[in-house]
Amino acid sequence: MTYIGTATSRVDGHAKVTGAALYAAEAKASDLAHGSVVVSTIAKGRIARIDVSDALRVDGVIDVLTHTNRPRMADADSGYKDDVAPDGSPFRPLYDDRILFDGQPVALVVADDPETAQFAASLVRVDYDKEPHVTDMQRRRDAASALKATAEPGANPFAPPKPRGNAETALAAAAVRHQGEYSVPIEHHNPIELYASTVMYEPDGHLTVYDKTQGVQNVQRYLCGVLELAPDRVRVLSPYTGGAFGSGLRPQYQAVLAALAALALRRSVRVVLTRQQMYGLGYRPAMIQRIELGAGADGTLGAIAHDAVTVTSRYERFYRQETGWSGLLYQCPNATYAHELAPLDLPTSCDMRAPSAATGVYALECAMDELAVALSLDPLDLRLRCYSDRDQIADRPYSSKNLRECYRRGAEAFGWDKRNPKPRSMRDGSELVGWGMATGVWEAMQAPIAVRIALTANGHAEVSCATSDIGTGTYTIMAQVTADMLGLPLDNITVKLGDSTLPQSPVEGGSWIAASVANGIATTSDSIRRELLDLAKQVPNSPLADLAPDDAGLADGKIVSHKNPAHAVSIADAMRYGGVGRIEHEQATHFSKDESHSHNTHSAVFAEVKVDEELGIIRVTRVVNAVAAGRILNTKTASSQILGGVVWGIGMALHEETLLDHTFGRFMNSNIAEYHVPVNADIHDVEVIFVEEPDDHLNRLGIKGLGEIGIVGVAAAIANAVYHATGRRVRDLPITLDKVLP
Repeated sequence: MTYIGTATSRVDGHAKVTGAALYAAEAKASDLAHGSVVVSTIAKGRIARIDVSDALRVDGVIDVLTHTNRPRMADADSGYKDDVAPDGSPFRPLYDDRILFDGQPVALVVADDPETAQFAASLVRVDYDKEPHVTDMQRRRDAASALKATAEPGANPFAPPKPRGNAETALAAAAVRHQGEYSVPIEHHNPIELYASTVMYEPDGHLTVYDKTQGVQNVQRYLCGVLELAPDRVRVLSPYTGGAFGSGLRPQYQAVLAALAALALRRSVRVVLTRQQMYGLGYRPAMIQRIELGAGADGTLGAIAHDAVTVTSRYERFYRQETGWSGLLYQCPNATYAHELAPLDLPTSCDMRAPSAATGVYALECAMDELAVALSLDPLDLRLRCYSDRDQIADRPYSSKNLRECYRRGAEAFGWDKRNPKPRSMRDGSELVGWGMATGVWEAMQAPIAVRIALTANGHAEVSCATSDIGTGTYTIMAQVTADMLGLPLDNITVKLGDSTLPQSPVEGGSWIAASVANGIATTSDSIRRELLDLAKQVPNSPLADLAPDDAGLADGKIVSHKNPAHAVSIADAMRYGGVGRIEHEQATHFSKDESHSHNTHSAVFAEVKVDEELGIIRVTRVVNAVAAGRILNTKTASSQILGGVVWGIGMALHEETLLDHTFGRFMNSNIAEYHVPVNADIHDVEVIFVEEPDDHLNRLGIKGLGEIGIVGVAAAIANAVYHATGRRVRDLPITLDKVLP
């Protein structure tokens, strides 16, 4: 039996539904103290005075840490730089008296139990010397004080692409032009698991840290840098993560605070952030995008101009490549791109599912819909007329691109040919019905990784890597690939991950872990297979005695000849005759850089909305998402990934918005009661279609990854459907009822 490509249930599912899976705030530790964070109530300034006397008088309070009494920390920025840190000076939790944003940690109250710590934290009094702050993106933009995202376009992977042709001249000569400004607000990740760290202080002074993170080795290196500790003194574990969506790519401050307290008290300490405090960790940056399109009367694109302004903090320059996605989708000889940053007195923005693509493609695909209306063309027909088989930014073909088939199958499943193009022409009783569509695109990436496999004579294998499973199903795909590569039953595979002492792994993000770790398993399995063949040749009268290494495979617990499957030796016999009870190999996998092809995933999203004509209430009643993403490892977990992306896209289109009170520089709806996300009643029929897409260029197994592509294009498809239903074009998300009512 083969497991790759099947609908395999999660191997960690039983542990999760029975409570056996322990998360960062549940790790077992003796003599455990609990910390509660005190945060700033101003957006900019300095701490003038901290009075902790009332807190210290509370029974059960052990200590209160502030910048005045915490253990030694690194003095240089380099100590606070993590693996994915942007340019700038990283935030230093509890380092000095400077306040950089509202909600910044200023003290940690440590007590014998969490309730006492939380109560005592409310008694800490902080006086500030306030300074003027700016948290209004529009004010910063109007003041012409935005920063260029980069001085040299193309000099960094997140910079705007270099221009092509002469967009200004082509726009002036275009038969049909469209210009629009599209905005997306700040959005927060809101994973269900709160950010937490349990730091166990070992008898020898070493720290064992259970942390919520997307990269245990990143956190381990970061803590060693911040606390100036030798690498062997810190071990970080994160066997289970209850969602992160990019918010856990960088180490978060609760890990530092818990470690500081553990070092100060020589005692194990746990710090769990509140939901409100998590709004100070990072967010999808607000952005304003301006797009201008010029086309011929036949619908072919002649020019694209795409500009963006995005939010970052004052102390770091976080940004992603927002403006160049059109170059991956549509033929257009003339294009220009620009990107500016609006530094505000806020925490640094960060990656959030499909960073840049979810937002940049939203604006692009809404603009394409508006162009289709101006040209009196069907929106799908326009995209097919502009279809590009080459990456125009890098000027090279794709290793694979089956987007045309996504369009065809998605449209067929949705019934797109029955669409009446006239706005407000389709109804269902008292509701206006709208159909919209959009294209999705994401990068197919992979990163160097190492995998260890230990095989025992009883046919069981343990595969280990320091990668994370943030809920996507990494445990399961690692087990599937290992089972197939070693020819063993799935139940005979044990997976170990989320431990900084395991073989090297990058952070889990960007949809690159599935491709990276699966190919890493294949590399190490080859090494195991070669040793098994050597052992099999020692078996008396071995049918494999003259076999070359590449002529043997592993299947059904045997070493098998590719030339003659009847010639085989069981793994158990090979190891027994070889006098070996255990085979263990660790191999690193590196991916050659393919300069001759571009590598991307693509999708076609079709959405139906129904809008109450009197109340303006919008329901997304149907979504079809057809995806071409290389080889699918697990159709069950893969479908869940895309479905989850669609749900998030519905939230982006209709619900999600973090609101700021600019008077105080403070997030106002920092809770999941007032920060709206889709609930079960908001989700109706969602169909996921996987389009076959072999790719022999990208990597050995043809894997591209799925974590991001599911959300890309969804918000645009819904926005376009709302226009089709109501005749009102809403360009600023989320689309709320007040924006569609006359």
